[in-house]
Amino acid sequence: MVAAPCARRLARRSRSALVAALTVLLLQTLLVWNFTSLDAGEEQRGGREKRDRGGEQRGQAQRRGPAAPHGKAMIEPPSPYTSLETQDGYFSHRPKEKMRTDSNNENSVPKDFETIDNSNFAPRTQRQKHQSELVKKPLSKQKEHLRKKLEEEKMKENLLLGKNSNEAVQVSDHPGKNSSVSSNLKDIDRSPKQHLLKKVENSSPELKYDQPARCEVTGKEAVSAMSRAKSKQCRQEIADVYCQHKLGKLMPEQVTRFCALEGKANNNVQWDEDSVEYMPANPVRIAFVLVVHGRASRQLQRMFKAIYHKDHFYYIHVDKRSNYLHRQVLQFASQYPNVRVTPWRMATIWGGASLLTTYLQTMKDLMEMSDWPWDFFINLSAADYPIRTNDQLVAFLSRYRDMNFLKSHGRDNARFIRKQGLDRLFLECDTHMWRLGDRKIPEGITVDGGSDWFLLNRKFVEYVTFSNDDLVTKMKRFYSYTLLPAESFFHTVLENSPFCDSMVDNNLRITNWNRKLGCKCQYKHIVDWCGCSPNDFKPADFHRFQTARPTFFARKFEAVVNQEIIGQLDYYLYGNYPSGTPGLRSYWENVYEEPDGVSALSDVALTMFHSFSRLGLRRAETSFHAAGDNSCRYYPMGHPVSIHLYFLADRFQGFLIRHHATNLAVSKLETLETWVMPKKVFKIASPPSDFGRLQFSEIGTEWDAKERLFRNFGGLLGPTDEPVGMQKWGKGPNVTVTVIWVDPINVIAATYDILIESSAEFTHYKPPLNLPLRPGVWTIKILHHWVQVAETKFLVTPLTFSNQQPIKQEEAIKLHSGPPKNAYMEQSFQGLNPVLNIPVSAARLDQAKRSAGLVGARLEAWVDSLVSSVWSAVDICSVGPTACPVLQGCAQTAWSSLSPDPKSELGPVKPDGRLR
Repeated sequence: MVAAPCARRLARRSRSALVAALTVLLLQTLLVWNFTSLDAGEEQRGGREKRDRGGEQRGQAQRRGPAAPHGKAMIEPPSPYTSLETQDGYFSHRPKEKMRTDSNNENSVPKDFETIDNSNFAPRTQRQKHQSELVKKPLSKQKEHLRKKLEEEKMKENLLLGKNSNEAVQVSDHPGKNSSVSSNLKDIDRSPKQHLLKKVENSSPELKYDQPARCEVTGKEAVSAMSRAKSKQCRQEIADVYCQHKLGKLMPEQVTRFCALEGKANNNVQWDEDSVEYMPANPVRIAFVLVVHGRASRQLQRMFKAIYHKDHFYYIHVDKRSNYLHRQVLQFASQYPNVRVTPWRMATIWGGASLLTTYLQTMKDLMEMSDWPWDFFINLSAADYPIRTNDQLVAFLSRYRDMNFLKSHGRDNARFIRKQGLDRLFLECDTHMWRLGDRKIPEGITVDGGSDWFLLNRKFVEYVTFSNDDLVTKMKRFYSYTLLPAESFFHTVLENSPFCDSMVDNNLRITNWNRKLGCKCQYKHIVDWCGCSPNDFKPADFHRFQTARPTFFARKFEAVVNQEIIGQLDYYLYGNYPSGTPGLRSYWENVYEEPDGVSALSDVALTMFHSFSRLGLRRAETSFHAAGDNSCRYYPMGHPVSIHLYFLADRFQGFLIRHHATNLAVSKLETLETWVMPKKVFKIASPPSDFGRLQFSEIGTEWDAKERLFRNFGGLLGPTDEPVGMQKWGKGPNVTVTVIWVDPINVIAATYDILIESSAEFTHYKPPLNLPLRPGVWTIKILHHWVQVAETKFLVTPLTFSNQQPIKQEEAIKLHSGPPKNAYMEQSFQGLNPVLNIPVSAARLDQAKRSAGLVGARLEAWVDSLVSSVWSAVDICSVGPTACPVLQGCAQTAWSSLSPDPKSELGPVKPDGRLR
């Protein structure tokens, strides 16, 4: 009788222990892996300690609350502060340095690249915010995916991560059918041809491997990669490659060097401005390989127009994910017999092995095109632009037709190898570069690297493409598992090949390196490493193009950032357009086209674009005043046809929405285009205070710390977005300002202080707000000594769509009611309302509750009223025939995406063989 209760208690305790163990396992699996690096001037040892100390110091500085207003009792504000991102500013833990822009002979590794530390690759836990029991803030995609994946794999009893993340993972002998690597692993010591590219018609090039032996995945980095990989196929590939490497069957240990030189070739080349006047009888012909992605079709066409000549050849690869751009390229390529588009496409990523695969496949394709007798291979992107003419380039290359032009890092090799990650094993899958562990550099050769932009002669391209010798074969194998392989593969092969005496340490380009802005680990979401990216050129940089050195191209250029510099270069090379040419200061960039499918738009964007269309139709109706006449009254039909960003004089002018509507007078469908422009929402306090450093403030998402702008142009925000507050500062003394976020019903969502250094130009911070945000117009107040100096507003739109379908009431209430208990943070700021004179009204709260349940036409009316408070419909035009007598044809306007744009339009080849 006594034993039974004891047994039951023991069973209950066992179950409790099991639940606790599973909870611990889940938490361990949901670790956040943080790839921080960028500790300037620090060596690998001790760097992490310095970062941690810097973080503690920042935390202490930020936990001071706002100063008490004069004559009032001090209200101790809560301390919800996390790390405050301050560009050029006080909380940066990197040592101060002058901003430097390197001159000519720049490459993909900036001159101070050795200050980047990638040694700190270890799991870090992240403090979790308290969540209400009623409504939880959604987990990050990574955490949610890991949780679901763990449960699914447990249910199937098919574990890849069956234990603690630090324990071994057992790899199955029978990988899944769909594993692109595991099912194709060939024996690593087979014929060298197994490591050449195998081209599959109308598909991406592939590399083939052999099936690995069974092993335990014990390396911390490989286990981390498997825990974060999205697909089962990718996890299997990681395990297969790791096991191959662990068994010594993946990486070559010894490679044969075929270069007779000791050290590196030292070939000097010179540029003679008059050389174009003495063009040789047999000038070289160039194969331009354009590797492009994104949606900037007009910038690409303008660059293509500048480099085109009928005597050269143009081979274009468009990223597999850029279908709109691919359609545009196919359209203009069909106009010229010397332009072709790759029949295969790859999804290339920054630092990925896929970029090298793309280059090798394009080289193979070009070598097999017997009707294209080219002499040089040049790779370009849509962000490049020529700084000398085609004739000048041809004259120069004809003089040095036996040379190969690559830019080397020019530093200590051992340091370059470590900082570039060449001694680490990487694998690309799930559009991510996974770091799997350490490896050794092969003996017998010199490893070099630098820029992945180069000019190679045909003989060397043929050697790299078809040679089966020990060097080429093993280097292709080695660089298949290398970060940024295109920045080192061609350098290493050339310097150790029979062609080593043909290397010129100059890639004939100027790259706009600015480490202070360009090295911010901005690619850590796609690669387990920290790297750098060049900045865009601006008009102030034009003098750098006027050099006597042999440079023919520059990068980077982005018309959405600055188009004026492109216009300056165009005029410098080819002269100005005739007076009165339209569109020279305008720029249009597509963000959506009907063939993309409505699923390409977020619910926020779809909601806003529909509202913009309705605003345009109301403008058309109010523009024609005739009693009883419905000629300009419309009923909206369907989703938008296309969306464009519109810029004028390098200023964002809003969106252009092309859409269908039924004319109520004639009951016919018409296609219209509406131009909507954001209203000015940033205001300096009136009367202005003595505080004059603040120049501008804006709220948005997708902050680009390198170019210092929001990539979410127009700031389209919904209830589940996480907005960032940005301020732009002028020079002046060190100051502390208080920033206060107020929601549409006057709930103070967040408040924090920023200490602005005298030299700071920009600050930005994302407060950790609980979601969903309450829809409506938010206000950001900026105070100095508790006196308001400025305010700005931003709209959080209610959603009329959920998963591209009309939203249902249950989901609308969930998304539009604000955070649980009106608490955007753990702490309440309610005590600051009377101090800041921000009244809280019960009536506004009741109205917000009623609005949260709106659907259908009433919801659309609410959205339109909010949108019209921060956006205005500037104009509307007709794409085709219209019954409305006051509507202008879109092609006759200066603003429409259908208006003339001669600088980007491609026409027939001129008598001199050029387009420009």
